[in-house]
Amino acid sequence: MRFKGPAHEPTHPLALRAAVPAERTVDAFVEEFLENLNYVQGVALPRSTINDQYLALAMTVRRYLMTDWMNTARRRRGAPSKMVGYLSAEYLLGRQLGNSLLAADLYDIAREAMNQCGISIDALRAQEVEPGLGNGGLGRLAACFVDSLATLDVPSIGYGIRYEYGMFRQTFVDGRQVERPDSWLFLGSPWEFPLPDRAVEIHFGGHTESTTQDGQEITRWLPAWNVQAIPYQLMVPGYRNGVANTLRLWSARATREFDLHIFNSGDYEEAVRAQTFAENITKVLYPEDSTPQGKELRLQQQYFFVAASLKDYIEQTLPDDFDLHNLPDQIIWQLNDTHPVIAIPELMRLLVDEYGLPWEEAWDITSRCFAYTCHTLLPEALEVWSVDILGRLLPRHLEIIYRINDEFLESVRERFPGDEDRVRRMSIIQENPRAVRMAYLATVVGTKVNGVAELHSQLLRDKVLPDFSEMWPEKFTNVTNGITPRRFLRLSNGRLSDLITETIGEGWETDLERLRELEPYADDAAFRQRFRDVKEANKHRLRDLLITRDNFALPQGQMIDVMVKRLHEYKRQMLKLLHIVTLYEGLSTGRLTPEQVTPRTFVFGAKAAPGYFMAKEIIALINAVGKTINADDRFNEILTVAFPANYNVTLAEKLIPAADLSEQISLAGKEASGTGNMKFALNGALTIGTDDGANVEIRQLVGDDNFFLFGMSEPEVAALGEQGYVPRSFYEGNDDLRRAIDLIASGAFTDRDGSKAWTVVGDLLNNDRFMVLADYASYIEAQGRVDAAYADYESWTRSAILNVARCGFFSSDRSMHDYMARIWGIGQG
Repeated sequence: MRFKGPAHEPTHPLALRAAVPAERTVDAFVEEFLENLNYVQGVALPRSTINDQYLALAMTVRRYLMTDWMNTARRRRGAPSKMVGYLSAEYLLGRQLGNSLLAADLYDIAREAMNQCGISIDALRAQEVEPGLGNGGLGRLAACFVDSLATLDVPSIGYGIRYEYGMFRQTFVDGRQVERPDSWLFLGSPWEFPLPDRAVEIHFGGHTESTTQDGQEITRWLPAWNVQAIPYQLMVPGYRNGVANTLRLWSARATREFDLHIFNSGDYEEAVRAQTFAENITKVLYPEDSTPQGKELRLQQQYFFVAASLKDYIEQTLPDDFDLHNLPDQIIWQLNDTHPVIAIPELMRLLVDEYGLPWEEAWDITSRCFAYTCHTLLPEALEVWSVDILGRLLPRHLEIIYRINDEFLESVRERFPGDEDRVRRMSIIQENPRAVRMAYLATVVGTKVNGVAELHSQLLRDKVLPDFSEMWPEKFTNVTNGITPRRFLRLSNGRLSDLITETIGEGWETDLERLRELEPYADDAAFRQRFRDVKEANKHRLRDLLITRDNFALPQGQMIDVMVKRLHEYKRQMLKLLHIVTLYEGLSTGRLTPEQVTPRTFVFGAKAAPGYFMAKEIIALINAVGKTINADDRFNEILTVAFPANYNVTLAEKLIPAADLSEQISLAGKEASGTGNMKFALNGALTIGTDDGANVEIRQLVGDDNFFLFGMSEPEVAALGEQGYVPRSFYEGNDDLRRAIDLIASGAFTDRDGSKAWTVVGDLLNNDRFMVLADYASYIEAQGRVDAAYADYESWTRSAILNVARCGFFSSDRSMHDYMARIWGIGQG
């Protein structure tokens, strides 16, 4: 049902004018804060808890942002233009308070206001719980992009899911990952606005019926059950520009939550069964899908949020008399990976079944409303849905997909007559097992298909979707990922930001290419010293955090060598671990003297998907190696291994500015882009990496002298795979590698029980599908170059400064400009 405003146009002048901004003074801020504390939290300041104070402060900051939010919406309603609808299964937002204070330019006012109330604003920032709405790079990218869209004043709305428990909170028990619920909503979520009166009903299951009317076949979907999608809105503030966009997240609720009759009969569990069943849809991010029930739940999630989003936009955003033939002029839906691709048949269903458009007209509209970003090169990550599951949950959508495929394959036959092998390769419907290839569906329908780094986009065209790129070369383009400099430099690295501003002036936060102005200062000894002072202060800040957070004391005076990212075999945390074991083995046997080893703290941060057995075994082995090394008093001033649990944005904001060396060591041709590599370089860490993903562009920009390249190129990887990769031959042919693996296999790190490590060791020797052993020698040689470079700290600092100066290209603002020009066809609003 469309939300209705007032029954007639308001006439009172206060109802017609723009929202009035709150007074930007310390006294006004204090007054607003105390009012929220007293009348919203219901407590007086002397009796308030730190959580009361945090919530009151958040609502005070929210009040300032709301003025921008309301005025932005009012301005855009008065001059409507084409909008971006960003569909993403996750948004890894990070804490909101600091970012909102920064965006609204309220930090100094808020700090002084809290001081006058006898409150530490830093303590209130620490009280905030990070929203559990995303996991890794995909979710963080989405958060960066919506930040940039607001900063660039682009009319847009982000749509996603309001997960009740996020992915999970990672803990370690005896070094092994254990997943706990991430109860991020437990203490309140002051940044969201629930809108239960704007709920959307979403249907599942059932069957379809077809009839003929006036010679036209009409199909009706008769669903078996439904749920309600409740919208929760969050403001996305632009950076000090008076703009606030909207992020709308959906939470599932049963249409029939509670059966009083059954409850009164004593069957309490049955009385709330419908509520439990419905709310499971938005309980967790990426439910474990090794079971048929888990697979169904994932598909339910994906359809739930896109169906709610499309219906919400058409029914509650567009005018009542809007001609849907003009929809492509009004919005472009950006599909952030394959998770939202089910939106394509859903829009066709809405247009044909609910709005009565002929198929051809609906197809013309739909084929101009979507664009698709592919974020992977791994075949297993290109989502497919079995025909059985789709037919059971979404029977009408499966029919629509089949028709799209039939018509598409006819066009393939016309273009390539007699080439039935090509037809089978390009079919959206995969045979044996019979399934729908969602990336193919997105490619067929999307106006554009983009990769997220130059190398990735080339491989996407040449190896992942070669038949499609041959048929439609104009569809394929590249937009290299970016990160928001507001959160990942200005907010997270205040000391470096202040040094930059003092050196080149203000305004670089929204024009990051201006960092090029820092280049001459790389040769200024005084500036290098100040830069080093910033790095050292950030290391002290990290030490303080890890003592409090993890009861882990980092040693002083060591290089901080960091590898933080999702735990996946292709990212090759095992290669990093083999380097650590090589150093430890050399020191233990006396083949290396302490003077030959650069003192290092190795920091890992990674979650493994709950059902990813090998990834969890690797985590256990990293922790076992770290425990042994850290307990060895002979070398604790040389080697330290830290693996803080539950790596998230909050930890990243402290860890990345402290890092000296960034590990970006995926097998060439497997990483789509990466964004962690950009964050580290922008904060003055040097990269050791393969020519993979955005590493290629980072190296080109910062220069070979300021990047430690190693490993096979993507063509070399492909050639080795084709000739038959035998990992054991590399083990037998390299003494250092053999010693490291033998030490692990001996049980030296696993309570003298080699069987505990054999799962990982055996896989390396007999499978090693991401060629860790093949790149080992090159990696160890590159780490030797790292040691030599770090020994000349003046030269190292110069390289670090040049990394900062030359990485302005990796702003997500630039990414958004590229999307606007290459994909969306819109200008800056």
